[in-house]
Amino acid sequence: SHSPCFYLLPLFTLTFFVAIFFCSCRHNSFKRHLPRQMQVGSLDLGNDYVLDKEEKPTSIGRIQPELYQQKALESGDSSKKGSSKNCGRINISLKYDYENEALLVNILKAVDLPAKDLCGTSDPYVKIFLLPDRKKFQTRVHRKTLNPTFNESFQFPVPYDELAARKLHMSVFDFDRFSRHDMIGEVVLDNLFEMSDLSRETNIWSDIEYATSESVDLGEIMFSLCYLPTAGRLTLTVIKCRNLKAMDITGYSDPYVKVSLICDGRRLKKKKTSIKKNTLNPTYNEAIIFDIPPDSMDHVSLHISVMDYDLVGHNEIIGVMRVGCSAEGLGRDHWNEMLAYPRKPIAHWHPLLESKKSEKEVSVGPESVFGDYSIHVHHLG
Repeated sequence: SHSPCFYLLPLFTLTFFVAIFFCSCRHNSFKRHLPRQMQVGSLDLGNDYVLDKEEKPTSIGRIQPELYQQKALESGDSSKKGSSKNCGRINISLKYDYENEALLVNILKAVDLPAKDLCGTSDPYVKIFLLPDRKKFQTRVHRKTLNPTFNESFQFPVPYDELAARKLHMSVFDFDRFSRHDMIGEVVLDNLFEMSDLSRETNIWSDIEYATSESVDLGEIMFSLCYLPTAGRLTLTVIKCRNLKAMDITGYSDPYVKVSLICDGRRLKKKKTSIKKNTLNPTYNEAIIFDIPPDSMDHVSLHISVMDYDLVGHNEIIGVMRVGCSAEGLGRDHWNEMLAYPRKPIAHWHPLLESKKSEKEVSVGPESVFGDYSIHVHHLG
């Protein structure tokens, strides 16, 4: 007779093959239900997985440059969007009053202003200038709103034929009771006739441009330059200024002009004009003369500062500009024109710029690389 183990062996063999068959079915079922994003060539799925005709096999170790280019473009776009600050929009209306010869400006409302306060709101108001005049108007402050409705009208006296040369400047601020008011942004309308002839009320929407400080003009200065190579004499004639920024509470300034001879950032000489009291449009007609050898003209420049005289306290800088070979823009062009036409006075208007701390001069004595310069001031009357 056979032992019990003889009968159990076939049973174990049959059970083993049934288990293998069951696992194979489960494996194929798993492959069929595998998500598409997991079906990549790096997974060893055997020969049962067949790629669609339009699909291309990929490899985890392979770099696809087109993906990085797309990401770079998206990253660049997002950085641009982040750097451009949304400052909202402002709605105004313009109309010219022929009877009173005045421009009527109605500040209607602003929308989508940025929040400047910790509570997520702002306290906005608007300053209005009709440049180059310094007369300023201001709306009321509207508390805790990003969409203020102003509905305030202002009147600027101006002849109609001068409107084409005027600029309407609006600065939007956030009022702060305990510290300096924050600037939200500004709008400058260069062409007031862009929309209409202003005979009827014209409604205008404008984007508020991001700004941290008012870019109101500081004014202009006119002077002439003349160089005599045979005598080694440079003459700068301060003729006049116009539309200077008001520095005093009276709405005026007490301007004078300071001219410094500069070499390598060192001030060799300086001289001042007379002071003109209570005016934003002073006339000087004063000549300042420097004796400079011809071979030194490429190494020097003139730093011109328009100052406001203060009897008590420090004199304040209204604006500055520079002429010389190393100057920029009109300052360089004026200098080169002077050298190109010796013995001939060359006059130009120059816009005044804000003084930068980095432009501070180091004063030195007359013992410089160019020797002792003489300097004279002549009043031309």
